Amino acid sequence: MPNISYFEVPADDVKRAKKFYTDILGWDFMPTQVPGIQVEYWNISTGKSGKDTLNLGGLYQRKEPSSHILMYALVDDMDKALAQVERLGGRIFSPKMTLDTVGILVTIIDSEGNLIGLWEREKKAATYPHSR
Repeated sequence: MPNISYFEVPADDVKRAKKFYTDILGWDFMPTQVPGIQVEYWNISTGKSGKDTLNLGGLYQRKEPSSHILMYALVDDMDKALAQVERLGGRIFSPKMTLDTVGILVTIIDSEGNLIGLWEREKKAATYPHSR
């Protein structure tokens, strides 16, 4: 079953947002570079990982006034998921974006007008030494 696997929080003032979430929720922040994206970005750890818990997210400098918190659900097959989105009354909001070491990301509008992200993990071909 696809589960929420990641979330992103836009902020008008990144320093203020980090203080807010650190002081209230105890979240930890670590600066990071997102391949292909030129924006200040911080990884968020919301605590220890546990069964059925979500403990990873990102915080970034808001560029669009209409940006809101975005959740990403993990899917096994992006093309299959996107076909179902349209068949069930949703629509694709942004085209597929491939990020090295991350995978494929797409944002969709659900049947009720809500924005949600879909994520398919990067599929690295396993390479094994040839044995003789």
